Amino acid sequence: MTNFLGEYEVALDAKGRFLVPSGFRKQLPESNGGNFVVNRGFEKCLVLYTTEVWNPIANKINKMNDLVPSVRDFKRLFMNGATPMELDSADRLLLPKQLLEYAGIKKDMIIAAQGNKVELWDKDTYYEYLRQNAAKMGALAAELAKDYGNPFSTDDE
Repeated sequence: MTNFLGEYEVALDAKGRFLVPSGFRKQLPESNGGNFVVNRGFEKCLVLYTTEVWNPIANKINKMNDLVPSVRDFKRLFMNGATPMELDSADRLLLPKQLLEYAGIKKDMIIAAQGNKVELWDKDTYYEYLRQNAAKMGALAAELAKDYGNPFSTDDE
């Protein structure tokens, strides 16, 4: 499984394309073939998945019971914007206009690694999010450690 690392600043061209940074491309599994799915994020960002990561997520969501109104709402909000995409011959991805509008991305964008996926943020929105939330990191880590254990310990400790 891929574990993406790094933050990259990129610029969109007039058509909504961006050059995928070489540092990110080098982390792609060979089996990927340049195929992705982009979708709305839970915050005001987009999320880019490799198809290998996206397909099991979509399969689980598709198995959810459509008779439950909150399931239908979630499926609409989460799945409707999902768009398959492929790297072009110049190593660029073209983002759909409706998704760019959702995330407020106009020109400058941040690609931020999130383990097996990456988030795509408007540059100003991303840095504002970090400014507003950086002080919470320690408290969040302590809160999550109660349920998930200490992620910073190694197996030998």
